[in-house]
Amino acid sequence: MNSQEMTDLCLRHTLYAWSATGQVAPLPIERAEGIWLYDPDGNRYLDFNSQLMSVHVGHGHPKVIERMKAQLDQLIYAWPGSATAPRARLAQRLANLVPGDINTFFFTLGGAEANENAIKAARLYTGRHKILARYRSYHGATNACMQLTGDPRRLANEPGLPGVIHVMDPVPYDFSFGATPEEITRNHLTYLEETIHYEGTDKIAAFFVETVTGTNGILTPPPGWLEGVRELCTRHGILLVCDEVMCGFGRTGKMFAFEHTGAVPDILTMAKGLTSSYAPLGAMGVSDAIADHFRKEVFWGGLTYNSHALSLATAEAVLDVIEEEKLVEHAAALGPVMREEMDRLQDRHPCVRDARNIGLFGIVELADGNGDRLVPYRGAHPAMKELNAAFRANGLFTLVWGGTFFCNPPLIITEAELRDGFAIVDRSLEVVDRAIASGTAR
Repeated sequence: MNSQEMTDLCLRHTLYAWSATGQVAPLPIERAEGIWLYDPDGNRYLDFNSQLMSVHVGHGHPKVIERMKAQLDQLIYAWPGSATAPRARLAQRLANLVPGDINTFFFTLGGAEANENAIKAARLYTGRHKILARYRSYHGATNACMQLTGDPRRLANEPGLPGVIHVMDPVPYDFSFGATPEEITRNHLTYLEETIHYEGTDKIAAFFVETVTGTNGILTPPPGWLEGVRELCTRHGILLVCDEVMCGFGRTGKMFAFEHTGAVPDILTMAKGLTSSYAPLGAMGVSDAIADHFRKEVFWGGLTYNSHALSLATAEAVLDVIEEEKLVEHAAALGPVMREEMDRLQDRHPCVRDARNIGLFGIVELADGNGDRLVPYRGAHPAMKELNAAFRANGLFTLVWGGTFFCNPPLIITEAELRDGFAIVDRSLEVVDRAIASGTAR
């Protein structure tokens, strides 16, 4: 198929996520290698978002493919009630890898499913039914996880799971809980504890937190905040669940983002980078206390493809590559380079309102002619479509979301390739600068 045939058939016979299919212009992809995507017509695109922030080891890594082929010749699938070598090895490896006493894992097929099971585990373990989550959060597109999610995608999926209580972020959309990071942390924890008392200290099972918020803005919590949340949860018998589906496995310059803090969760959910998206896999890791509970009590959860042997073997191979090629350290080393390039964008382009990153987890937020957000909350702007088209025309793929675009390349990217990606961004942003100058971006 050429690009047009591929696109036409996909639009005619499939639905696209979070979109009206008639308004979608999908990028045709025939093959991928390293940090590059190729369409059927021979055009090449730098994958500046690791697809959905998930292809950590790059596309087509030979060591991962070799291990997947070997597993195909041995055991592809066994029902989740069985014991398999990939299940045994990966669980032991994760127990050694995850800090603290998270030593037991429930394997799923993705991040949303991991969070669904974390909800079940928290409610069954505590005997409580309420769940705390933040407004600027995303935890998955399944029924319960859509209600945990605070962003606008939740609204079209209501009503759903009852008992979810949303709270503001330490730095909400249009104001702050203080002027300094210390004030923000202190004041937000005061607000959070007051909310807990209003909702009933004996009613809340868990607080779900994206350790570093992903699609809602790459928001790193202020210093001391997660430690304060940890103490608050412990004091009130609330489980702390860290959702690291997007920010885990080296993306932030640590294997797990909570390692930037002194806090350790009771439950850790993960996916995406766990297999670098070479095969579907997610996992819920639980503390020893929770695991001991479910050795005596039934865990009421499970699906046909849980603990899928091929996916588990793929994860083993990906972890080998992450460790052997020191990709966590590499992401940490390239974090300042990304910061430098983002600072250059802010200096050169009136349309750049803010840019944030931690490791290779980054976002750029755009402004109108007054310096305000180009796209209001739940809004849209035609200049963003023009920017997306410019990215593609200049050979770059990334996710353009609201008034932002993401900078989350595969962790294998070199410094030179990272700077080349930002050079494409630099050229492409001129379309938004022109919109501002003409007054159409107000």
